[in-house]
Amino acid sequence: MTKSEELFVRACKVIPGGVNSPVRAFGSVGQTPRMIASAHGAYMTDEDGNRYLDFVGSWGPMILGHDEPEVREAVIRACADGLSFGAATKREVEMAELICGSIPNVDMVRMVNSGTEAVMSAIRAARGYTGRDKIVKFMGCYHGHSDALLVQAGSGVMTAGIPDSAGVPQGCTKDTLSAIYNDLASVERLFEEFPDEIAAVIVEPVGANMGVVPPYSGKTGDGCARADSLDRAAAEDFAEPVSPGSNENGNTLETERPGFLEGLRSLCTKYGAVLIFDEVITGFRLGFTGAQGYFGVDADLVTYGKIIGAGMPVGAYGGKREIMERVAPVGPVYQAGTLSGNPVAMAAGLAQLTILKEHPEIYDELNKKGQWFYGSLKQIAEETKAAVQVNSCGSLGCMFFTPEPVVDYASAKTSDTAQYAEYFRHMLSNHIYIAPSQFEAMFLSVAHTREELADVLELVRKFLNKESFMQ
Repeated sequence: MTKSEELFVRACKVIPGGVNSPVRAFGSVGQTPRMIASAHGAYMTDEDGNRYLDFVGSWGPMILGHDEPEVREAVIRACADGLSFGAATKREVEMAELICGSIPNVDMVRMVNSGTEAVMSAIRAARGYTGRDKIVKFMGCYHGHSDALLVQAGSGVMTAGIPDSAGVPQGCTKDTLSAIYNDLASVERLFEEFPDEIAAVIVEPVGANMGVVPPYSGKTGDGCARADSLDRAAAEDFAEPVSPGSNENGNTLETERPGFLEGLRSLCTKYGAVLIFDEVITGFRLGFTGAQGYFGVDADLVTYGKIIGAGMPVGAYGGKREIMERVAPVGPVYQAGTLSGNPVAMAAGLAQLTILKEHPEIYDELNKKGQWFYGSLKQIAEETKAAVQVNSCGSLGCMFFTPEPVVDYASAKTSDTAQYAEYFRHMLSNHIYIAPSQFEAMFLSVAHTREELADVLELVRKFLNKESFMQ
């Protein structure tokens, strides 16, 4: 028995399922979790000394790679001053100034401790601002595990086969309305039915918890066929880039109707509802200004997660001043947190965000890398005639084991999870660490090299060439 297996046996006796988050469970792929001992750059090493090229990146925040030296040194310096004060600090002011001075429509921001807490608080603020109760969310979009939002959620809920969650009282979800991602008509019908009752529409601008599902865009076909600062002429290091986000076989999404995010903005404005972008995944990853800047669509409130802490436990919600000034202590919407704005997490986040802001070329390179890598995956799928789809947006991507284009929750669920499990085992046996779930994203980082990615592409080609995966 390996050290990871021994530790997992011990864990199962004292931790539900042996893991502290269901997305870490390996049961759906027929494995036991690898217990990670360390991580540096693009690699993680488990307790048995096995080294893996990592495409999870702590579920997104490791955009600069693991253990980035400037971030590490910032944390060490902060630790020397003390780990937690439960009081206001200079660093949280500096973090708020950095975010508010850089992100469209974020006039004020409140630090919290997780993406779940950020979303829960943003929804409360939207309800307090509008005086309304109902919330529109989208099937397959995951916004944390607060009671009101565990309704047809994605991510770990999809993998575990749990439709919602036990332990959630029916009354907690009575004001949660579900719409279809990429289907504006489904949202419009809800507004027509409840024109004066919807407080907010919350959306992942890029669906990244049912795999990766880009938004429709009326301008470019699919919503991720461009990056806000991408210089294609400089992409020679990665060969000719392929537009990410188009479906397998190169089909782009239809352009006759308004873009999905643009349409949501129009509907919220028309009916006086708050538009919330859940940018726990996309914030500071698609570009420094996140999905708002990438797609050119203004949100009223935005939520962030661990990327603003360089992977440490942190979150934030922010937005327009007139909404945020409804939050206590200046307004009647109560929200608090003893550890919010933790000085060590703020130091880590400030170090990472400062690097990203001062070096915009990082996003140029990362988006080119994504275009080349995911575009190459699409080409391999076409050449091998495998029944798979490849969706991507910038440095986010996902390979779905289905012959059908994946544009929403229903089409994502057509994926063959048994085939994904076999693919996962193939990659893990070759020391490639991807999510143990069909319905999660791959995350590229600055630390991934062309040579490493080229080796991964050959491993994928070898797997897809198997006769069992041919159409």
